[in-house]
Amino acid sequence: MASAKRIGILTAGGDSPGLNAAIRGIGKAAIDQYGMDVIGFRDGFRGLAEDRFVPLDSKLSGILTVGGTILGTSRDKPHKMLVDGEVVDMTGAVVRTYEKHRLDAIVCLGGDGTAKNALRLVQAGLNVITLPKTIDNDLVLTDATFGFATALDVATEAIDRLHSTAHSHHRIIVVELMGNKAGWLTLGAGIAGGADVILIPEIPYNVQSIADAIGRRVARGSTFSIVAVAEGAMETEAAAAYRAADARKRSASTPEEKQAAVADLTTVEAAHAGNTLRLAGQLEELTGLESRVTILGYVQRGGTPSAADRLLATRLGSAGADLINEGVFGVMVAARGDGTEPVPLDQVAGRRKPVPPDHSWVQAARHVETCFGD
Repeated sequence: MASAKRIGILTAGGDSPGLNAAIRGIGKAAIDQYGMDVIGFRDGFRGLAEDRFVPLDSKLSGILTVGGTILGTSRDKPHKMLVDGEVVDMTGAVVRTYEKHRLDAIVCLGGDGTAKNALRLVQAGLNVITLPKTIDNDLVLTDATFGFATALDVATEAIDRLHSTAHSHHRIIVVELMGNKAGWLTLGAGIAGGADVILIPEIPYNVQSIADAIGRRVARGSTFSIVAVAEGAMETEAAAAYRAADARKRSASTPEEKQAAVADLTTVEAAHAGNTLRLAGQLEELTGLESRVTILGYVQRGGTPSAADRLLATRLGSAGADLINEGVFGVMVAARGDGTEPVPLDQVAGRRKPVPPDHSWVQAARHVETCFGD
């Protein structure tokens, strides 16, 4: 008889609701349906490089509803890992761990950074698949990512609650949501929560345009406004400077050109720090309305995953076990309609799914007079 397949699982990048549901989905399907041995590596790719593992067969029960990840996570990259104060390429150590445990595959749960790291391990000769996790919902070639639905519920509820203070005190409430490069979360929560202004990275804004929109609300008798702003949203001039520097970085033909472009990017990002507080002050000055800021931060990605995320994570996890059994590797398990589809990692790594300016969500928001500051 052929020996049972052995697989390893790790979670990388930021924590996200549904990670444990995905670990459970792929682990239970691998064990119960295919008789595989399953181990987990602690703290992402660092645990894989350092061979810190735990058998998972007895740890999968009761984790479906638990937030965070029982395996722990980190943002370490196999080829650029800090070891004793020095940046070291630990790809060789990862390969040795893989071979030591006689693994048939590694399953990496994560977002765009995880996809890039996973592709490097594929290029090193390992069998790897990934599951799409991020509250930003910005991974390409998948209909959805687990973590997004829960974060959307949390952010929407927060905006709902802020309405009470806003209308009671006749204030502008500026609420900052996560989303450094993509505005799906802010857009969705802003629409669902009835925000009057939605600011996202994909649509640069002008402060005066926002103030004018709030002024029109005041003229119609509304004495408060809710402004939902993604952490990566930028004013028009700053956004233009950032995009120009990013374009120079991507097209740089020498290390010196790339270094200069990176320095310019850093300058723009440094100037952007504290932008939400600055925006609130500008709006208070321009409108004469008292402004207050709420920054949701990590609240958005903590706690119990929603039913939608538990369902999605379980579907993707069990589909991952099917693919491993079939010998399909080097792919991300994408959500596609009611089913799943394997997508080659080289089509996912290094790409991001921004909000199209003409997306149906944006159009719907504009139709109900939501201001985007443009």
